[in-house]
This record gives sequence, C-alpha cells and structure tokens, in this order.
Amino acid sequence: MNTSVLRRTLQAAAATGGAAALLLAVASGASAHVGVTPDKTEANSYALLTFAVPHGCDTSGTTKVAITLPQELNDAQPTVNPNWTVEKVTEQLAGPKKLADGTSITKRTSQIVYTAKAPLAHELRDALVLSVKLPDAAGSTLYFPTLQSCETGQTDWSEIAKDGEDPHSLKAPAPSITVTAPAGTGHGDTAAASDAHSASLSAEQAAVTDSGADARSWAGLAAGIGGLVLGGAAFFRSGRRKPGTDRAAK
Repeated sequence: MNTSVLRRTLQAAAATGGAAALLLAVASGASAHVGVTPDKTEANSYALLTFAVPHGCDTSGTTKVAITLPQELNDAQPTVNPNWTVEKVTEQLAGPKKLADGTSITKRTSQIVYTAKAPLAHELRDALVLSVKLPDAAGSTLYFPTLQSCETGQTDWSEIAKDGEDPHSLKAPAPSITVTAPAGTGHGDTAAASDAHSASLSAEQAAVTDSGADARSWAGLAAGIGGLVLGGAAFFRSGRRKPGTDRAAK
C-alpha cells in the first residue's frame, strides 16, 4: 500500500477516535448531575420541564426529589410518574400579587416534591416532568434548586454561578433554563397559547416514558463509531490487495 495513503488512513482513524472520545466525555459529563430540559423556552408560553435524576447519592438510592420553583413562577403542574408520589408545597405571599389577567393571588406553589415508592437504585435513572407557564421575561434565567434525598445522605443541587464564575466549575449546580423571546407575533394571543399548552400536554407521556432515550443515544453513538472502524479496515484491506491485482493483470 502507498505510504502516503497509509499515513492519511491512520491519521483519519486517529481523528475519528479522538472525536468519539470527546463525544463520550461530553455525554457522560452532561448526565452527571440533576438537570432540567425544557421542550420550549419562549416567554409567556407553556412549557414542559423534564428533570433528569441520573444517579443516587454516591452509591445510595434516591428516595425523594424536592424541586423549588423560582419566584417568577406562581404554580406548576406535576406529571404523574408511576414510580413516585407527588405533592405541591404552597407558601403565603407577603401581600396580594396581581396577575396579568387582572386577578390576584395570596399564595403560590413554592415546591414540587416527588417521593419514590421504592428507592431509585444508584445505577438507574428516571425523569420527572412539570408543566409551567413561563414568565414574560425574555433573557432571564430561571433557577430550580433541587434537593435530592437518598437512603443515605443527600445532594443539594442549588449552586448558582456568580458574576464571572464558570458554571461548569460548580460541583452541584442548580437546574436552570433561560427564557427566550417569542418566535412569532402572536405574543398575546390567548387562543394560540392554549393550543400550544394542549400540544405540550399531549407530549408529556412521551417525555416520561422515554427514560431509555439516553441508552438509545449511546447505542447509536456506538454503532456510528463501529461503522467508521469497519470502513477504515475495509479501506486498508483494499489497499493491500492492489499489488496482487496488478500482477494478475500482467
């Protein structure tokens, strides 16, 4: 096989291996802590927030997950998960709070608490979903401090990066989302908002039952890497057969 061709093949394989290693590192790092994934982030819209519980406390199984709502939210609708019981915790406001529709409230939901019917084993993961109405505050970041209690010990996911601090340096960062500007012009269209809410609710079951999505993602990544390796091997073998082919032609 031509030396330059062999060198390029080995360099491509090394690059592919490095990229695969980087993808694996990113994927494992992203799933290392309790985090939240929204199905949408537009201001003044209804959104489904999926909180991932990827592991227990050290090697201890998870027994309870208490999600604290930011002050910008007045309520949240928890999705039923067959593995957990759930309750809303309310708090009395210092004074009446006027809402956009002209009504006022004196209490708000401050926490959603999921309690496991049986401890969630350390090596297993689950997803907890909340439906919320995002505030009309594009550009703001909402933090959801989450206390994860286990059979032994607990982890308080409540750290918030200070100005100039790298959020990735935090050991137990609070789950958070950033509210974005509305995509369309129907910002105040109540009917459109209602339709969006209905569509979001219809997707809840898929979000809850898709706890195996990570496993499928890992399988897809592994299959892709395997295909690249096999392709490189086939290319290498085809190069080695060329001298014999030339002699036969002569």
